[in-house]
Amino acid sequence: MHALQFNAAGDLSSLRHLELPTPVPAADEVLVEVRAAGLNPSDVKNVLGRFPYTTLPRVPGRDFAGVVVQGPAELVGQEVWGTGNQIGFSRDGSHASHICLPASGVARKPASLSFVQAASCGVPYTTAWDALERTRVQTGTRLLVIGAGAVAAAAVNLARALGAEVLIAARRLEPLGGFEEDGIPTLLLGDPANLPGQVEVNFPGGAEVILDTTGFWLPAAVPALATFGRIAIIAAPVDGLVQLPALNLYRRGGVLVGINSLLYSTAECAAMLDGFGHLFDEGKLPLPGDLRSVPLSDGPACYRAVNDGSTEKFILCP
Repeated sequence: MHALQFNAAGDLSSLRHLELPTPVPAADEVLVEVRAAGLNPSDVKNVLGRFPYTTLPRVPGRDFAGVVVQGPAELVGQEVWGTGNQIGFSRDGSHASHICLPASGVARKPASLSFVQAASCGVPYTTAWDALERTRVQTGTRLLVIGAGAVAAAAVNLARALGAEVLIAARRLEPLGGFEEDGIPTLLLGDPANLPGQVEVNFPGGAEVILDTTGFWLPAAVPALATFGRIAIIAAPVDGLVQLPALNLYRRGGVLVGINSLLYSTAECAAMLDGFGHLFDEGKLPLPGDLRSVPLSDGPACYRAVNDGSTEKFILCP
């Protein structure tokens, strides 16, 4: 099979496009012919050695969409998508022409999504779904999303599909433009001390739920929170430390929720994909766009581009 593989962590130059033996699935596994695989920042960090539990040599990649070619009879020939916390770390991942994983770790791909579109959803959408579920976002919930990356966009789309009132905030006008075109209220972030007042204009009494996808706005988010509100965080500064206004948080009965997609197995992620995948087919979620499909052989260059700050969503196609 064609695959990207790295045999040493810490330098992207160790990632190469190779020919490797096609894996053979065990009795409780499936072999998926990968038609498209998403490239996430965490995949780049994996090759750079940020995940000490990764075993080498390793094929990286978490998100994929493809067709089951071996496994239980009821799955063979089915179009599937998936993601999870082992593939790419302790077992070979999706940046290959084939991937082997537990049969419980694949979900039926929504018919309305192409393979490329489905491959773009894994980590961003399961992370956002987990955040919304654990902060109890539902119809009428006043939700502030901070940041405008892939997880933020997924959270906005999912929250709107659930009937929540959504407000999105970012430091730059450019990424907010697309949300404004979709009729979503936006905030331009500046002085953190101004955030509570900005939120109050849109959500009198504060936001019931705040999702900070950047890792830098927790101190400012607490005073923008409604009584008994919830804050979800998915990132932190490089040193892992942040100033928490604990007095303000507990006096308003606030709850802080940590979100980490790497806590979930492929089977648990498949259940999440099943949980929201039907929303694409029902027209309640917009189909993913602004994706750049590239040959798998160009994967190492795409890894370097992401590491250099590119915000393009690369989809690797074997």
